[in-house]
Formats: sequence, C-alpha cells, structure tokens
Amino acid sequence: MRFLCIAASLGLAGNLLAQCTGWQQEIDCKIAVDLDVHSHQFTGTEELVYRNNSPDTLRELFFHLYFNAFKPGSEMDVRSRTIIDPDSRVGARIAALSPAEQGDLTCSAIRQEGRPARLEQLGTVLRLVLPKAVLPGKHTKLHIDFHGQVPVQIRRSGRNSAEGVAYSMTQWFPKVAAYDLRGWHADPYVGREFYGEWGNYDVRITLDSSFSVAATGVLVNAREIGKGYALRTKTQKRKDGKLTWHFSAPKVHDFAWAADPDYIQTTAQVPGGPLLRFFRKNQPGLAATWDQLPGYMVRAVQFMDRNFGKYPWPVFSFVQGGDGGMEYPMLTLITGERRLGSLVGTSVHELVHNWYYGVLASDELSYPWMDEGFAEYAGAEVMRDLFPSSGKGRVHAEALEAYLRWAQDPGFEPMTLAADHFSTNRAYSNVAYGMGEVLLDQLGAVIGDSTLHRGLRRYFACCGFKHPGPVDVQRAMEKESGLQLGWYFNEWINTTRSLDYAVKSVVPKGDSTLVTLENKGLMLMPVDVAVEDTTGKTSYFNIPLSLMLGARKEQPEGKTWNVLRPWQWTDPEYSFTLPLPMARMKQVDLDPFFRMGDADRTNDSFVVGDVQPFLER
Repeated sequence: MRFLCIAASLGLAGNLLAQCTGWQQEIDCKIAVDLDVHSHQFTGTEELVYRNNSPDTLRELFFHLYFNAFKPGSEMDVRSRTIIDPDSRVGARIAALSPAEQGDLTCSAIRQEGRPARLEQLGTVLRLVLPKAVLPGKHTKLHIDFHGQVPVQIRRSGRNSAEGVAYSMTQWFPKVAAYDLRGWHADPYVGREFYGEWGNYDVRITLDSSFSVAATGVLVNAREIGKGYALRTKTQKRKDGKLTWHFSAPKVHDFAWAADPDYIQTTAQVPGGPLLRFFRKNQPGLAATWDQLPGYMVRAVQFMDRNFGKYPWPVFSFVQGGDGGMEYPMLTLITGERRLGSLVGTSVHELVHNWYYGVLASDELSYPWMDEGFAEYAGAEVMRDLFPSSGKGRVHAEALEAYLRWAQDPGFEPMTLAADHFSTNRAYSNVAYGMGEVLLDQLGAVIGDSTLHRGLRRYFACCGFKHPGPVDVQRAMEKESGLQLGWYFNEWINTTRSLDYAVKSVVPKGDSTLVTLENKGLMLMPVDVAVEDTTGKTSYFNIPLSLMLGARKEQPEGKTWNVLRPWQWTDPEYSFTLPLPMARMKQVDLDPFFRMGDADRTNDSFVVGDVQPFLER
C-alpha cells in the first residue's frame, strides 16, 4: 500500500532502511460509539488486538483516559492554575465546571479473551492487570466497554466551541499507551501532546442524522451518508433518527472526529496526491476566506511532497473546530474566524504536522521540538512559497533572531526537558517551536542547506512509521553529509551553553596578515569568515571543527570558499595567515551571512584601523 512505500517513492536505495529500525508494538482497533447529542454522553465498545513485538513479557497494559483531565482537581486543572503564565484557554476554567459540563471517560469492563481484567484508574491513566501475560512475539485480544461525557470545549477537545462547533472529538476513547525501549509511556494528560502506537482503526460513529461528521480516515459507507462525501444511493434502516458513520484509517496512531449540523463540505484534489476536504460552519463571513483556502492547500501539499517527502494517505481534512489549531492523522481542527493570512498560516502549520507528527510520530512528550520545531521549519518554507512577496530576507532569519533574544532569558531551559515539565509555557514554546527550527536552520550552515534538505528527505523515508528519536535525525544528517555531528546535537539539545566566537586580532606578519579568532563561549561550531580588502573584493573562508572529521562540501550563497585546516575543539584560539599585506586589509567578519546563534555580535567584526571591533556595518 502507499503508506509502506515512502523510501521507494523518493527513489532511495533499500539499504538506507537500515536506519531507524527496531521493534515497535502494533494494534488493530475497532470502535463503535453512540453519542447522545442532547445529554452529550456516549457509550462505546472497543475491540483491541495488541501485538507484543517487544522482547518483554507484558503482565499489564496502560490506557489513556484523556477526558478525565476536564474535572476540577485534575493535574491539568491544577497545573493551569499554578503555572506562572497559564494558557488563557484553560486558566481556572476546569475548576469552575459543573458536573454536567465536566469531561468523563470510564472503562466499565475489560475482558481479555473472555476473562475479566483488573482495572485501576489513576486519573487520566488506567492500569490494566492482565489475566494472562502477553509473551514476546504474541498477541492478545481485548474487549472494552466504555462510557463518558463530552466536556465543554476548553482545550483541544469538547463541545460547543467559542465559534459554535458542536463537537470536537479528540482524545475521546480509551487509547492504549505506547510501549518502547524506554518502557511504558503512561503519561498523565497535563497539557502537552501525544505519543501512540501504530495501528489500523475501524470506527463506527452513531449520532443524530442532522449532524455531519469529519474524521480521520476514509468514509467506508459514503453512499449511505451523502452529505458531500458521495451521492447517497443507500438508506440505513434505523428508527431512532440516527446515522452510523463508518470510517477506516490504516496505519495511524490516533483517531479524531468532529461533528456539527451546520457543516459545509468542499473538496480539492491534489494532482497525484490526496483529496483535500474542508469543513466549516455555514456562518456569515467565513466564505470569503475559506473559499480561498483549497487553492493554497493544494499548493502546500505539492510543495511538501517535492521537498520533504510524499504524503502517504489518500485524504486530508481541514475542519473548523477546537480552540486554535491541532493536528491529528489525516485531519486538523482549526478555528475558522480568521483573516486569510492567519487561516492559511495555521492550516499550513497543521498540515505540515502530518509529515512530522503523522508519519514520523516521535514521542512528543519527550521530544516536542522534533514535531513542533520541524513543522515550523518546513511551514516557514511553505509560506514563503505561497506568499513570495511577503517575506523579508532569509526564510528562517526571524527564528534565529528570536532565539538570540530569548536565549538570554533566565528562564531559558534545555531541549531535553519533557514537554510537561518546562517551568513556564513561554519556555516550552520557545524551545519546542523556536529552538527546533533554529536547530535545523543552523545545521544547514554547518553541512549546507541542500545537504540538510536531502537529509530531511532521507529521515522521512527511512523513519516513516517508526517513531524516530533525536539520534535518527543525527544519523540521517551524518549519512547525507559524510560528517560527524554528535557534538552538534549533544550541545544544542542537552545544554543551554552560549555560542560566542570573536575576532581577537588582525596584525601584520611581514608581507601578510595574521588573523586570530577566539572561542569565548562553551558552545562549539565551525566558523565562516569573510575578508574584505581595500579594493572591495571579499574572500570567504570556512574553518571546520575538528570533531566533524571533514568539512562542508557545499559553497553557500553562491560564493567560492577556501577551506582552512580544522579548528581543534580543545584550542581556545585559532590563527591563520592571509597572503595580503595589512595595508590592503579593510575588514574581517565572522558569520557574514548571519547563520549562527552567536550570542555577542559586537565582537564578530574587525575593521582595520579601528581600535575596537564593531558590529557588522
């Protein structure tokens, strides 16, 4: 099937697939849910086949019960009321919910192959003690009876959103937790995002026939439903005024849906790609922007397919709902009352997530920057392609400038922190979104931007559907560049050290000139140098870092570069001689194209004749 052929579609050799391999669990999940749109309560069953591909014997399983976060006293509630800078969408709203407004998800019974299992509810997590252990290489079948209540819309999921969308049904069913080399990931739902097992989902949703439904996957019984999916040629024989919608979603790690009686659906076909579906409420003022969205999104998918990897599924839906923008497999929920630029920008970001969150699916609670930061990087390039006249300067320059500001903040924290454990929401956003983008952009200066993009395509091809971690990004870039990059990923991910290279001196040396540089910080990087003479000619030099065991092969900015001997990482200073008399020297500049996160730009330039170096003229 298409989603299993990523490497082949990119023309990559089969031996590349040796990267990012290893065991991972698999599931098949059949869910049937019946929602009462008057009480906002639902009942359901889940038939789960769990395949234990690990080398471990499993005597218990864990499930997420996300809706229980929307109860007074939950960890999400307490965290949102005690953090220094609370999310305005949450704040103290959970604490104020009445019983009829709260969320609830309860497993009333779970049977393993007919035998009842012991349940232990732990807030938003359920521990399931199995009657029979699941041995390595074996599988087991579970039958789950569950019921719940849809909370008032607060964060990502809920009913009656601020824009009047009836149901945003995300994190709505008992979802088995991920189990990998680091064990169970049974994290409570405190505020951040998700990590789940790959599986094939078959979902039947029953609710009042006046509603339209948008969901992950393909609508199997479209001819029974109509409503923009297909011409209705069959009729369900029901007497309760309801319809059952049947969706199939292969090879995904979550399932989301939304429902509203006033949804209008339109479609757009990406040539050689997915069918795009658009769902918005039939409200005055939305048509002006939403009618323009399909054209932009077709181009966005085409750009991503060309530059980052082929989207593997047959459909993607943009759905008005939720409380901002949130990605799910084959679907995003976005608030719809936006100006065109905001609507397109949010839609692009959430679409791009389906490459990083959807296909690659890293552990977002441990490595949020691998999803958010990489989506920011790719999304910025998509937006420049869609709106070429709106950008000023280099695509990612603003992200680097922002990093230079907030890296000086006392609240700046390392990328290694788990997403829920940043001290502030601001620190989380700066690291997950901004630092992730800067990490890639700056790496482009180390190995070359074209090499970086080839590395990203390699990463997508080799690690799709495999839950990659940071080392897999590193290895993709090392294989593509031929350079050693462990030092780069170690320092930028695991520390908050400062990068500060400087021009220490420029002095005559006979008929030549001796340039001495110094590393005044703790962070290591290769160094680019521009030397301008009195005739206006500029020469460019690249000084590799010894730890790279090689040098950048590209010549960025279309310039001719002279590669000098490596700078030993243990040496605080580095000197090189220019075959140019001091009298013909005008200026020496480090990082002439502003690609590095150098904390102090005032010492990066030296003008011959000046007593003090000064900032770029």
